[in-house]
Amino acid sequence: MRIDRLELQNFRNYRDQAVDFHPDCNVIFGENAQGKTNLLEAIVYLSCGRSPRARTDREMIRFDADCAGVNALVFAREREFRLRAALYRDRRRQLSVNQVAVKTSAALSEVYHTVFFCPEDLFLIREGAAARRRFMDTALCQLRPKYASALSAYNRAYDHKVRILRDSEERPDLLSALPEFNEQLVRCGAVLVYYRAQFAARLAEYAAVHHSQCSGGKEGLEIAYQTVSAVTDPLKIDLVTQQLRAHMESHQTAERAARLCLSGPHKDDLLVSIDGRDARQFASQGQTRTAALSMKLAEREIYKNATGEYPVLLLDDVLSELDSKRQEFVLNRIAGGQVFITCCEDDRLPQLLGGKVLHVHGGELV
Repeated sequence: MRIDRLELQNFRNYRDQAVDFHPDCNVIFGENAQGKTNLLEAIVYLSCGRSPRARTDREMIRFDADCAGVNALVFAREREFRLRAALYRDRRRQLSVNQVAVKTSAALSEVYHTVFFCPEDLFLIREGAAARRRFMDTALCQLRPKYASALSAYNRAYDHKVRILRDSEERPDLLSALPEFNEQLVRCGAVLVYYRAQFAARLAEYAAVHHSQCSGGKEGLEIAYQTVSAVTDPLKIDLVTQQLRAHMESHQTAERAARLCLSGPHKDDLLVSIDGRDARQFASQGQTRTAALSMKLAEREIYKNATGEYPVLLLDDVLSELDSKRQEFVLNRIAGGQVFITCCEDDRLPQLLGGKVLHVHGGELV
């Protein structure tokens, strides 16, 4: 799968831009704050309907505009697709595939996938559990439309429950609505646990191979999925539903006292260890970077095995953060699919990688 053409109207600092891409490698260089990452953000958005940076669609609209447009010509599954996203300040966005309006971002994810890797991801191991949940969610929302739907419903129910618990002392009548939201959390939560467990198993398998190769066979990387303690087999969704329900019921009193939602997969995590030691606590900076690299490359392999095609790989100024050994490791493993790499103006990547070279300056491409 690949993106052949991208058109932007009032997206971030791009007023009106159209660009054709190379099917293999595209190197985008320029000084900081000129629009390199904005270009990659648009590509990611059209693959999943979500930005890797912005909280709301309004943040991606140019300051002096009321709306923005992102259009792309994509080739996947042996055919061409035309994708469009129209973003507005005062109303809901509009998405379309081949000029047919679609209601959810799942329709975009069914066309093509992206793996986005930025310098912040190099700290994936050291950050809190929320960062690793976001890593799983981003990948699974593209791979499994059912997961994306369940995650959205879970988050809505979670927000309702939190508000009820928070306001229950002043409005005890609100507690009568809790059973309904608890059941939504249980049913949607079971779907999340099921898919996360499958993803984590594949991630552990592929990431271990990459980490071993990058470390010259000197280190072993292990990844384990951690969810609600009552869940004994995350791959049996009916059993997970029962166990989540029982666990939530056992925490009702504590939740009302704390006014917090204490039970559910919103606290899930990926436990990462190197040679049996907790990587978050004991790994060196080099080890954590190698582990993060391995996880992102493993994500790419999971997509390839699930769809038969490599996803579009986006490396946003990552290579400049790596030593020469890890740079070489990444560059030796990006063949086989379309790749976008951003770098600073003084980097030698354009000469090293070939393909198409684009210079970004002030929201314009040369």
